[in-house]
Amino acid sequence: MPPKNDGPETGAARSKSEQTRALILETAMRLFRERGYDRTTMRAIAQEAGVSVGNAYYYFAGKEHLIQGFYDRIAAEHQVAVREVLDRETDLEARLAGVLTAWLDIAAPYHEFAVQFFKNAADPDSPLSPFSPESEHARAEAVGVHRAVLAGTRTKVPAELRDILPELMWLAQMGLCLYWIFDRTEGRARSYRLAERGARLTARGVALARFRVLRPLVREVHELFTDFLPGMTKALPDPAARRPAPGEEPERAAQSPSRLP
Repeated sequence: MPPKNDGPETGAARSKSEQTRALILETAMRLFRERGYDRTTMRAIAQEAGVSVGNAYYYFAGKEHLIQGFYDRIAAEHQVAVREVLDRETDLEARLAGVLTAWLDIAAPYHEFAVQFFKNAADPDSPLSPFSPESEHARAEAVGVHRAVLAGTRTKVPAELRDILPELMWLAQMGLCLYWIFDRTEGRARSYRLAERGARLTARGVALARFRVLRPLVREVHELFTDFLPGMTKALPDPAARRPAPGEEPERAAQSPSRLP
């Protein structure tokens, strides 16, 4: 939740506002790591940051919004970190491997924290989910990085696949993120190897997509995710409706909200 804009602000005022917001976010990240996400309250964050509770809520409407601030920060840092490799490399495998390993580098200090809040982020109904509407900005930024990966490569990318491949590449990055969360090897070495091998496999797949016979398969995979994956689907069924249990009347089942299978 950005600060309210009640009128023009001076550069000094904006700087102070940004500093306060950053302080609250940094304090929250530290307490989440030390105490766990569930056991950290907004009051505790405000007290540690040296601001009033009202001031903390002025910048962030709740703990979920603090996590969104964390997502946005990681996305912004990642965009900066990948500039060098994207400016230097034209080989698709090298570009993608550089993007994935840069994400692992940036995320490294937050590994234990990520483990703690994963149980919340894994809930499809949670605003902390990377597929939630609240995560849309960070998600779009991440997909944009993969668009840049494809845009600057010497590998020929079929025009009909340019819009869908970045989303599939981002989903592969989410798979890497999940593996990284559970990776206990020193320095997350297996995650780095997975990033490099995944980049190699993806580059080969994109290169093969120049053959028309394989393009429908790529589109089918993309449609599979957009039809069924929360956060990407264009038309999710009503979550308040569910199939009736054996012997249960349909009207009664419709009145009992349940998560989709």
